[in-house]
Amino acid sequence: MDFPVWVWVATLVGLTALIVGDLVVVGRRPREVGVKEASLWVAACVGLAVLFGIALLVFAGPTSGAEFFAGYVTEYSLSVDNLFVFVIIMSRFSVQKEHQHRVLFIGIVISLVLRGVCIAAGAAALNAFNWIFYIFGAFLIYTAVKVAKEGAGDGGEVEAPDSVVVRALHKVLPTTDSYDGGKLTTKINGKRLFTPMIMVVSALGIANVVFALDSIPAIFGLTTNGYIVFTANALALLGLRQLYFVIGGLLERLVYLSYGLAVVLGFIGLKLIIEALHGSHIDEIQFEVPHIGIALSLGIIVAVLGVTTVASLLRSRSVAAKKAEAEAEPELARTTSG
Repeated sequence: MDFPVWVWVATLVGLTALIVGDLVVVGRRPREVGVKEASLWVAACVGLAVLFGIALLVFAGPTSGAEFFAGYVTEYSLSVDNLFVFVIIMSRFSVQKEHQHRVLFIGIVISLVLRGVCIAAGAAALNAFNWIFYIFGAFLIYTAVKVAKEGAGDGGEVEAPDSVVVRALHKVLPTTDSYDGGKLTTKINGKRLFTPMIMVVSALGIANVVFALDSIPAIFGLTTNGYIVFTANALALLGLRQLYFVIGGLLERLVYLSYGLAVVLGFIGLKLIIEALHGSHIDEIQFEVPHIGIALSLGIIVAVLGVTTVASLLRSRSVAAKKAEAEAEPELARTTSG
């Protein structure tokens, strides 16, 4: 269904209020965010998304609600990959822990604005040209194969994407060599200069948009409704900063995450191509093309990610137990011999 203008306006006003309120809380004082506090914020963000999805189910119909939940789960899951890069960016720029939450907030707000532009362009292209579905579908299947191959690699260190834009900003903007707390600018000898924090924020925002090249086509494979695509992305991004502080130590334990994401991307890519075949009316000319409903899509996505997460945690627990056993054997041998 098409959502009226007043719904868009009310949603944007609500999101702006959330962002401003969050900024007031974040900007009170620099502090290191603990796991307990971050967990409460994650629960609040997820709860807000669930309430929003239920509202769509009630007022817009079961299809819209199911599309939102499928899109939100997909976007939030794919965003976990961003966290690996966030950790590397924070480490590379040596950002102090008490300033990380504010920097993440600014970077995510920037990426939200840029994603909004990408979503608007993608929705317009899909509405005008059915063949875009083929391109998105093929791209997602290619990405799925690439992600699966990376997951089967040697598990080497993840590298942050080299950003031409960040390097160009460093050359163009007058920047100091040291930080001034969490400030983006500072004054030296009466002259206003940027601090390296501007590079951190830019790198985070650009990294988020780069990852959107996968996630936005993926959600368009679940729904072509621009409102649902935007709100699913917005709510997933708003909960991403808190998730960073919750599962920072958990990321290394999700050893099979890449395989799960590869399956999800491949499935949605196939669904996009099937949708394109329906749009081209191939089923009316030559053969019947199966239809993949949103309920089935949501079930497959949740099941794949659930199995992947459980399998990862069991695998990590097994490896940790074997490591502890191996470390205990020499100590046991010395005790016995003594």
